[in-house]
Amino acid sequence: GWLFWRVMACGIRNRDKKRQVILFFLCVCVCQSGAETLRYSLPEEMERDSFVANIAKDLGVSPSQLVARNARVVSEGNEQLFCLNQNTGVLTAKESLDREEICLQRDTCTLFFKIFLESPLQLIRGEVEIRDVNDNSPLFPEKEMVLEILETASPGSRFPLESAQDQDVGSNGLQNYSLGSNSHFSLALETGKNGMKYAELVLQRQLDREEQREINLLITATDGGSPPRSAMAQVRIVVLDANDNIPVFGREVYEVRLAENSTPEQLVVRVTAADPDEGSYGKVRYTFTQTPERSRQLFELNPATGEIRVAGSLDFEEAKTHEMVVKATDGGGLSAHCKVQVEVLDVNDNAPEIALTSLTASIPEAAPPRTVVALFSVRDRDSGDNGRTECSISGDLPFSLTLTSDNYYELRTNAALDRETTAEYNITITATDWGTTRLSSRKNLFVQISDVNDNSPEFTQEVYTMSVTENNSPMLRIGNVNATDADAGNNARINYALVQQEGKEKPVVSVNSENGDVYILRPMDYEELRSFELAVRATDGGSPPLSAQTVLRVVVRDENDNAPVVLHPPPDSSAVMGELVPRWAPEGYLVAKVVAVDADAGQNAWLSYELAKATEPGLFRVGLQSGEVRTVRAVSEKDASRQRLVVLVRDQGQPPRSATATLGITLVDGFSDAHLRVSEEVPASEPDGPLTLYLIASLVCVSALFLATAVAAVAVKVRRARQSEAESLPTFPKAATDSNAGSLPRSYLYDVCFATGTVNSEFRFLRPLLPCFPAGLPAGHSEQRSSMCSQDAAIPGEGGD
Repeated sequence: GWLFWRVMACGIRNRDKKRQVILFFLCVCVCQSGAETLRYSLPEEMERDSFVANIAKDLGVSPSQLVARNARVVSEGNEQLFCLNQNTGVLTAKESLDREEICLQRDTCTLFFKIFLESPLQLIRGEVEIRDVNDNSPLFPEKEMVLEILETASPGSRFPLESAQDQDVGSNGLQNYSLGSNSHFSLALETGKNGMKYAELVLQRQLDREEQREINLLITATDGGSPPRSAMAQVRIVVLDANDNIPVFGREVYEVRLAENSTPEQLVVRVTAADPDEGSYGKVRYTFTQTPERSRQLFELNPATGEIRVAGSLDFEEAKTHEMVVKATDGGGLSAHCKVQVEVLDVNDNAPEIALTSLTASIPEAAPPRTVVALFSVRDRDSGDNGRTECSISGDLPFSLTLTSDNYYELRTNAALDRETTAEYNITITATDWGTTRLSSRKNLFVQISDVNDNSPEFTQEVYTMSVTENNSPMLRIGNVNATDADAGNNARINYALVQQEGKEKPVVSVNSENGDVYILRPMDYEELRSFELAVRATDGGSPPLSAQTVLRVVVRDENDNAPVVLHPPPDSSAVMGELVPRWAPEGYLVAKVVAVDADAGQNAWLSYELAKATEPGLFRVGLQSGEVRTVRAVSEKDASRQRLVVLVRDQGQPPRSATATLGITLVDGFSDAHLRVSEEVPASEPDGPLTLYLIASLVCVSALFLATAVAAVAVKVRRARQSEAESLPTFPKAATDSNAGSLPRSYLYDVCFATGTVNSEFRFLRPLLPCFPAGLPAGHSEQRSSMCSQDAAIPGEGGD
């Protein structure tokens, strides 16, 4: 409706009823096709940033929608003539538009543009007609035109005049010629095929050279603008003496077809005019007349021969035809005219032009197929098959081209993208025309594939095994876990963390969240914890984040930090109340066994025994691996009754650690041979096993119960004596745990002997009957194992309570 009233107002101002009718029907057509094309008009020479139209109003959208959909305007060609304000929806001209510069002298000057809207992609075509303004006056090629006319010229003869040129078109162009008042000539107007108006002088009355040699006339060219513009030129007519014959052309019209790629100096046509007169009256010279300036620049006429040759570069796209008028004049001033019409033939001399309208420089790798990446147009200035184009993509790429409309193409994806395989595509688009000699042009588009978090971190190992030596310093680095992520940026930034397990105590290790370094938080003790496993999780920085887990196994290496511990004899026992050895004990007699353990492992727990100090060094020896104390020779009467031995127990660590055990030995008489034989017949212990452990536990419990009962019974009778003796009694080892080093005893047999009828009952701790050898060491030869139990005779005269 706005365009309709504006067009009608323009028609009213021009007072041209015929133009009103034409514009009315044009407006009706615009309103009917408004859904497809927006049509506007704008007078030329408007100031910069002049208002053209309100696009938002005409499209029925708000300016905020234009901003949200990134609306923009693109003019055809390389120069952008219009600007769209997204905030107001107003379309303005970027520069002052000169119709004559843009469209030369075409009747209709229309500028085409496209409006692009995104989300979704929408293309709206628009046209702006540049209306001519009468800003150019007609202009004659020369201020003075000279005509030589024979005095014998008959009335009614016509003499063409040089036409005035007006760069405006339509009603603003050249419309009329007028001639000043005179008695010999009138003015006749003619219109050529191209619509150009020509003026010719018509002789009305016979000339008489003797009466008047020259006649000066004033011709005025007027355009149809409002207000009209005009130009004047002087016409000087020289009356010549009689010349009976005028030149005659062979043809009135010469028609020539010429390819646009014709080279300069190429012959176009040769015009010939014959004059039967002799002398200077029969000599003909040729000149252009009534010919546009552009045609005079492109063609050259030889005035003597009449040959017309190419002088400039022809362009079919600029002008398809050229019309020239050739004037042949003889020496007497008589002339004739012919027309030369040159039709320019199109040649495939323009390669297609690719104009990029929209490009998404980066698309996510998760983009679905058929995603629009770019929008571009292809234009070929040639015509026919020479201007018909096709587009293709070079190489095997996951992209395709789709023709939309008006030679616009969409570049779309046609397959899933993977940034880890290809992070960037260099897409070469080739546009080729259909000419006989096919021309093509190329354009490269660079499209980057942005990363999507579609890859989980991957550890380099399924299980990481690290070791640490016990008694380490806090925050000791023991190794590194490493995970990689095929993604990029934040999606590939990995954080490491321990997987917290419910119900378990706080872990003793820590993992650096950035580089995966593993640290021990506190000193480790091999004897408390030999190894442990944890789960480590690697999480990337994507959204949502992806993760992976691995197993971290930490092995604690043993260090020789524990000295051997002597279990037997007990460290707090009295050396005086030690072992009993009969005076008749032979060589190799088993006196006792030193039992020690080491909390370390491996070589650090291998124990060796040696005799460090003895009352009589030559009487006893200690087994290096077993710790058994045996006689080196037979006991003699000369040997002291009380012997004191110091046994050194040493492990094999570096540096080695040691402990000492003090063993008291009493040489006694009165051991029963029968008791010795019974002791020697004690069966050997069964191999290690759970049953042995149960038997030891049962034996300890029974012994403890029996001991408690005995002590209670004796306490009733001899309270004071029991208390003094109870303090000196040795203590039993509570339990002996199994050891891989083999230095712990497996079973012990204890004998408890009481003398009946005595006031002071005696309880003695005897040596073990079934010693065990360290695991892994070869067993020695079987040796005699015996235990002795002596019974004191009742002292006469002592009565019990």
